[in-house]
Amino acid sequence: MIDRERLILNIFHSRATTKEAKLQIELAEIKYEMPRVRENAKLTSGSTERPGKGGMGEYTVDVKFRDLKRRISIIKKKLDEVHQKRELYHQNRSRTKMPIVSLVGYTSSGKTTLFNLLTSEYKETSNSLFTTLSTTTRSFRTNNNNNLSGESLLIDTVGFISRLPHYMIEAFKSTLEESLGADLILLLIDVSEKIEDVKIKYQCCWDVLDDLKVDRSRVLVVLTKFDGATISTEPVKNIANDLMIPNPIAISSKTGYGIHKLKTMINTFVSSQNLAKEDIKIKAVPVNAE
Repeated sequence: MIDRERLILNIFHSRATTKEAKLQIELAEIKYEMPRVRENAKLTSGSTERPGKGGMGEYTVDVKFRDLKRRISIIKKKLDEVHQKRELYHQNRSRTKMPIVSLVGYTSSGKTTLFNLLTSEYKETSNSLFTTLSTTTRSFRTNNNNNLSGESLLIDTVGFISRLPHYMIEAFKSTLEESLGADLILLLIDVSEKIEDVKIKYQCCWDVLDDLKVDRSRVLVVLTKFDGATISTEPVKNIANDLMIPNPIAISSKTGYGIHKLKTMINTFVSSQNLAKEDIKIKAVPVNAE
């Protein structure tokens, strides 16, 4: 019998493909293991085992802890090197002055499906948890008259999950930082589920964004999987009202519903940002407008 945290780590481990993702998972696993090493030491404190395995007067648990802390130090150093390379890459991208848009949301909210649609990529998609663990960036065309190239950069990254332990958020913080530093953040919410689940996942996403101190003025809420919700827009309107979303937009990456409108809203935001960096506001668009 394994607990919830161990299950999440096992899924992370099975999905990891990049060097950074594997390092982040290893770091999370060590932080998961540390309190259990201490607890195990308490349970065995009444045994006949005596100090000395790690040296004169040193308990086995002390040796274990020292080894774990050494591994944490090594992993963090490697992650810092990866972060420095990413920062350099980010600076080079900034010189192109291409707007950066990121996709965030609860795991399995449709981020990668939308990413594939906008960028003509073929990243793996699945209803399973955490199909995407690493960050992927591609260009996509928005056909913005005020943007001569008509191109922006789109970032897809790991999805959120409710009640995720803080040490796991910390382990993946460097991955999330790249997407959360974008000019515009699209927060995807799956509206094909029960309203109770939608509300829980919506709040979870905001908890993570607030924990990472994301500027809410750069976030646009996108209601996804509209084709799976209903043939009428009325229930989606109700969801938007219940969640007090001021400027929602409903889309379906499967049918293409709302995609043109989404690109228009992205263009509106990018144009506003180019004209004035301060006090950016995205105009609300009715969810039943196409």
